[in-house]
Amino acid sequence: MPTHHIRIMRPEDRAEIARLIFHSLNAYYDSIGRGELLKGDPLTAAVFFDVYQKLDPDEGIVAVDDDSGRIIGSCFVHPRETHISLGIMNVHHDHFGRKIAKKLLNAITDRGKSEGKPVRLVSSCFNLDSYSLYTRAGFVPFTTFQDMMVEVPEGGLAHRAPEGFFPRKATPDDADAMAVIERKLTGISRRQDYDYFIRNEEAFWSVSVIESEGGDGGLEGYLVSCGSEDFNMLGPGVARTEAQAAALIHAELNVQKGRCPVLLVPVTCGDLVAQLYQWGARNCEMHVAQSFGPAEELKGVVMPTFLPETG
Repeated sequence: MPTHHIRIMRPEDRAEIARLIFHSLNAYYDSIGRGELLKGDPLTAAVFFDVYQKLDPDEGIVAVDDDSGRIIGSCFVHPRETHISLGIMNVHHDHFGRKIAKKLLNAITDRGKSEGKPVRLVSSCFNLDSYSLYTRAGFVPFTTFQDMMVEVPEGGLAHRAPEGFFPRKATPDDADAMAVIERKLTGISRRQDYDYFIRNEEAFWSVSVIESEGGDGGLEGYLVSCGSEDFNMLGPGVARTEAQAAALIHAELNVQKGRCPVLLVPVTCGDLVAQLYQWGARNCEMHVAQSFGPAEELKGVVMPTFLPETG
């Protein structure tokens, strides 16, 4: 069997990795009867590479075929102070059966063990091959999400915002409080991500926060949204209550006017799910959060995303 090796991603890999992501995701969604997920030029998938390179240069890994020198597998790696998130992983369909995904995964879990950090991810409940890959490697599911998509009219949502809450745009001074509230509710922290989202250098990030009533600079929750031309999703976000989460979602949906963003909400949040249905949300997927290593019990409402993977 032909051999391959694992190495760190390089800036010059951008186009090749974008094409790999584009074709791999479309092949999977086509195989389950959902049609193509990504449209147009394969280089639209480069948004994943660009964001991870901005946040985590020299962290992603690729599998390279030794005969052709081509990249046949890739995985983004998102290390943070409390954990390591495993980002989108792809293997070229012509090279299935060579245990490429397993080798990429082992490289990341070995790093987690050496650094004493859990490795976390959010994987599709529909893709049993990837689900089995992770659980066979020792990942344990700890919560389930339903993916919901909401078509936002050009004029914004016709439905009124939940009363009693007053989301506002985040400022750089909010980053510390964002780290505090997320640590309290989830047990994880990614301080530098908050700075990145709020800086919004790419001009497609938006962040809303709800202040604590005590006026001490604390937060009750926050929610990020990505309005990239090629990736439109709400998250990451956390909130103490479902009502606060609904207020944050309403605010960020209205940032995405004329679009159809996706968001992930815990299946246990019945009131929040009912509210989203009232706003016209439709289900489109199911995902499960998994951890290789300990994961604290989640409190409040947690809304993950895939760019960057938040685990």
